[in-house]
Amino acid sequence: MLPQPLIAVSDVERSSRWYQKLLDCQGGHGGQQYEQLMLDGRMLMQLHKWGDHDHPNLGNPDEAAHGYGVLLWFETPHFDEAVARARALKAEIVEEPHFNKNARHREIWVRDPDGYVVVLASPYGDTG
Repeated sequence: MLPQPLIAVSDVERSSRWYQKLLDCQGGHGGQQYEQLMLDGRMLMQLHKWGDHDHPNLGNPDEAAHGYGVLLWFETPHFDEAVARARALKAEIVEEPHFNKNARHREIWVRDPDGYVVVLASPYGDTG
């Protein structure tokens, strides 16, 4: 079993471009309502436009804070390059790159264009 998270966004195409640059992945579906982001032939995550298709929990973007209680967490063996991509995107940095002694890896926390928090983490044991 593999996770395939789906988040609701205000502009699917903008978010797709942003995530493709940040995560160094590719669009696998494309479109204004729905996108699949792919990495090495596998779906990494999905984007869905707020309010389209009457899906439960995706109807009203003003009903609750976007991503409240959710962190989109991605491990990458290329942590320094991921940090450089986040900076090139001028992503809002929630937490600067640091070593998390409890998780025993490096991480950076950024905010996406819709306000979701995205964590990029190096593999376990990477002290930098």
